[in-house]
Amino acid sequence: MDWTVFFAFFVASAGAASTGAIFQPGEWYDRLAKPGFTPPNWVFPVVWTVLYIAMAVAAMRVSLLQGSALAIAAYTAQITFNTLWSPVFFGARRIKAGLIVITLLWLSVAATCLLFLRLDLISGLLFVPYVIWVSIAWALNFSIWRLNGDVAPASP
Repeated sequence: MDWTVFFAFFVASAGAASTGAIFQPGEWYDRLAKPGFTPPNWVFPVVWTVLYIAMAVAAMRVSLLQGSALAIAAYTAQITFNTLWSPVFFGARRIKAGLIVITLLWLSVAATCLLFLRLDLISGLLFVPYVIWVSIAWALNFSIWRLNGDVAPASP
């Protein structure tokens, strides 16, 4: 394990996580109609912490391999969309725009997973829970949009 490379990818994960910490659900989100499969709020930081560590390990492993440029480019795209979702959904309170971002996130996470699998089985498998979690998050975002429409932002 190359700790320097791991730390670089972990910092990227921490950057993405920071937007979730800055733009928290709050009262606006609590008032929205949500589907029955909505996890309790405490689940999100726990799951994301585990996923961010797994993502950093996977990216570190792949980045050290020959021919990993496309896979790391896909990783960069997914971490960008990951970072963007919380400010759009919770910050701007734009449910439909959040759905667009999370759709792009899902596509880039799935692509990253497939590219990682081609290069390193362990790295690809480390991304599978992330694909599953973003699938759940997409379904949640979609359901909230269907139940609420694109609710106009409430004043803070």
